[in-house]
Amino acid sequence: MDWQAIWLTARLAFLVTVILLALGTPLAHWLAFSTRPWRGLVEAVVALPLVLPPTVLGFYLLLAMGPAGPVGRLTETLGLGLLPFTFPGLVVASVVYSLPFAVQPLAVAFAAVDRSLIETSWTLGRSPLQTFLRVTAPLSAGGFLTAAVLTFAHTIGEFGVVLMVGGNIPGVSQTISIAIYDRVQALDYDRAAGLALPLLVVSFAVLAITYTIRGLGGGGPGRTDRDSGRLARPARPWPDGS
Repeated sequence: MDWQAIWLTARLAFLVTVILLALGTPLAHWLAFSTRPWRGLVEAVVALPLVLPPTVLGFYLLLAMGPAGPVGRLTETLGLGLLPFTFPGLVVASVVYSLPFAVQPLAVAFAAVDRSLIETSWTLGRSPLQTFLRVTAPLSAGGFLTAAVLTFAHTIGEFGVVLMVGGNIPGVSQTISIAIYDRVQALDYDRAAGLALPLLVVSFAVLAITYTIRGLGGGGPGRTDRDSGRLARPARPWPDGS
């Protein structure tokens, strides 16, 4: 077992999951309740990593974080250096690549909350933040769990994006998927199998948990508006009209 690659991958998946739950929650909340005309455009941007080839996404991220890219110039100005071929660069790339796996389950779970409960909270004088913390979030616990599980598992299995942005540096950017590729290239199938089997088990467990949550009505992925195939729109906008 390549414990160095396993530890690096687990650390990467944990950090990406925490970051995306923090950043994805307000974005998912806005997608679930907003009636703005550009909502569909934002949805498309969020879902783009689902259809864009990982190497293409990794290529553009590499350019953006390189010395001539806007992100690269910013990090150098701040004294942080360049992100490509570093662990922080892997984190940034993985956050972008796994964004829909966190945002979409959360948005679906938020949109499924009974509007009457939210409106009752408003009539009792609760602010939107208090309403979210006391009503929406507790009723969307299944969505949070699904988002966390899918994000963690998806990050563990990344290959194209992490290879483009991080390269293959042991102890720095070599994840489990890249380590497996190295073993196969070296015809070391026994060690490759030793790394691949845990990924297979994790992937199956993720699917089992996700579909169980969805079967219980917990806001799993795939629950969309029947007519449009998109997230169901709210019956009423938030008090500020957003």
